Amino acid sequence: MFAYLEFVPLFTAFFVAVILLIVMTPFAHQLGLVDQPSARKQHNGMVPLTGGVAIFGAVLITSILTDVWFKNGSLFFTASFFIILLGMLDDKFDLSAKGRLVCQFGVAAIMAWAAQNYITSLGNIFGGGETSFGLFGYFFTLICVVGVINAFNMIDGIDGLAGGMSLIVLLAVVFLLLVSNNGNAIMAPMMVIAAIVPFMAFNLSWKGFKGNKIFMGDSGSMFVGLTIVWLMVDFTQGPEAAMQPMTAVWIIGLPLMDMAAIMYRRARKGQSVLKPDRQHLHNIFMRAGLSSRRSLAAILAMGLCYAAVGILGELYAVPEYIMFWAFMVSLIVYSAVIQNIWTILRFIRGKRKIAR
Repeated sequence: MFAYLEFVPLFTAFFVAVILLIVMTPFAHQLGLVDQPSARKQHNGMVPLTGGVAIFGAVLITSILTDVWFKNGSLFFTASFFIILLGMLDDKFDLSAKGRLVCQFGVAAIMAWAAQNYITSLGNIFGGGETSFGLFGYFFTLICVVGVINAFNMIDGIDGLAGGMSLIVLLAVVFLLLVSNNGNAIMAPMMVIAAIVPFMAFNLSWKGFKGNKIFMGDSGSMFVGLTIVWLMVDFTQGPEAAMQPMTAVWIIGLPLMDMAAIMYRRARKGQSVLKPDRQHLHNIFMRAGLSSRRSLAAILAMGLCYAAVGILGELYAVPEYIMFWAFMVSLIVYSAVIQNIWTILRFIRGKRKIAR
């Protein structure tokens, strides 16, 4: 691994992120990019929502200073700029769900059409041969990009969750790049990791980083979602792919499943599938009695398990159709549990009382 690492870009990304996270705090208050406590958002005081802007800025500045770039770097940063701008506007003005979707599809089009980073094949996911796309691959990619962006946006509900989940996914990607002899491509995800770590330190108030609380904001959660799907598509397509498409799906499985379960529940109730509520996975853990930190640990452990399944499937060359159907069964079970979670919790509590 160390043969492929370039430490100057990593240190640069880390320290630039630290500086931006500190410097942007007063600007966040001046621009009104702050999160105020409410019935749905329980925290102390007004917290800046510029964590994502700082992460994006750190990665961009590092690329310029060290000449370490993403593939199609100029288009990646163009798409990222627009998703950051969209997130900032949403944080400031609370844009409509339809307006956000239109803009997200526009960003996805930059990735699929302009950068030509799109899905051409899903592999042999049905067991009858490779599932390949023609021109439809462009449109399928748009849906996937918007889906992943919103999956990471929806899961961002407690301190450290979106950032921690992003670190798990990006580290899994780095590991698979190394074992597939694509180590020369690890610097792009590693730069993002280096920029996210200081955000996590401030966000979770680690020792030495207290007193400058900051949130990712919609700009941050959408930026990491875009970054992850950009890398996933790039590394799963073509003859030199570093991983199978279903491996990538498993690695980001928890955010995808949580989003699917949330949207299904809202649709059953006749609500907008993008309407915010307090029925997310972290809300369930906290209403079940866990603290914010324990909820974070539990959810990240779940996310790590999903990523581990994807990695093991890749390492042991498990057939893609088995990985696909296993994922679908897992999705159905997950959705069923989430839909009936309060009945399940009451049953468990009743059993505990009887046991006492």
